[in-house]
Amino acid sequence: MVYLQVVASPLSFDSILLLATYAAFGFLYLVAVPLFLYFWMNSRWHCMGKYERLGIYGLVFLFFPGLIVFAPFLNLRLKGQGEV
Repeated sequence: MVYLQVVASPLSFDSILLLATYAAFGFLYLVAVPLFLYFWMNSRWHCMGKYERLGIYGLVFLFFPGLIVFAPFLNLRLKGQGEV
């Protein structure tokens, strides 16, 4: 009779699934949603209503760690008349 010895890998399927879930949520929290907020604010900054602005401020507070990474690229100034 031959017995097959099953060698347990250091990472089981459950561990890999847990790490992948953490990576997905981390990507959403630190990259995807902050970039969406960045583009939303950049396109609607000067025409937002008061409730939309309140919601955006709440999301900025919630996703602050990801937004701080992209903050150097955020430019909310009005577009000028062009060079004179």
